[in-house]
Amino acid sequence: MNIKLEESWKVQLRDEFEKIYFQNLINFVKKEYTSTVCYPPGKLIFHAFDKCSFENIKVVIIGQDPYHGPNQANGLCFSVSDGVPFPPSLINIFKEIKKDLGTEIPKSGNLERWAEQGVLLLNATLTVRDNQAGSHQKQGWETFTDAVISKLNQEKENLVFLLWGAFAQNKGKFIDTSKHLVLKSKHPSPLSANQGGWFDQHHFSKTNAFLKSKGLKEITW
Repeated sequence: MNIKLEESWKVQLRDEFEKIYFQNLINFVKKEYTSTVCYPPGKLIFHAFDKCSFENIKVVIIGQDPYHGPNQANGLCFSVSDGVPFPPSLINIFKEIKKDLGTEIPKSGNLERWAEQGVLLLNATLTVRDNQAGSHQKQGWETFTDAVISKLNQEKENLVFLLWGAFAQNKGKFIDTSKHLVLKSKHPSPLSANQGGWFDQHHFSKTNAFLKSKGLKEITW
């Protein structure tokens, strides 16, 4: 399968694309998209990479699964397309940004605007069946996204990794904190956030303070 991907990522991940597990994964995904309804749309599976080149990355946010409802997933973790109602986790993200930075909650939940500023919005699994959370887990996506995180950890410096919830923290446990800033909190989903440990963590202002200290442009959240 010819992977259509932003050029810098093609170079960085060329070896990964040649591995047997990845070939098997692509065959699985092709079959799933042919035989059933899956998200995000095929052209948006690698949207997180297309919107944020390897060179431009400043911040990495790790999600788990794409949204599994109609018209929600757009290839960026926590993001939905213009006009789609905000899922509960995204509502809490925007509430925390407002508390942290005083920024009003936006009209659109489309986080492309973050990606274009250098925020990699990476789900651990890049595809899912309609209405079946976790249905494409353990097929190879986690191996692929581990390789992406490892590549960033090794070859970049001064990145900010935002690890929200136990899943993301486990996935990012090998990140070198002497090279990168790692910020951890509870997950923004209501079940987790309402127990404390999501709100008032100031991850967005802390991220910008770090970027500024390294002479990098801050993110307009």
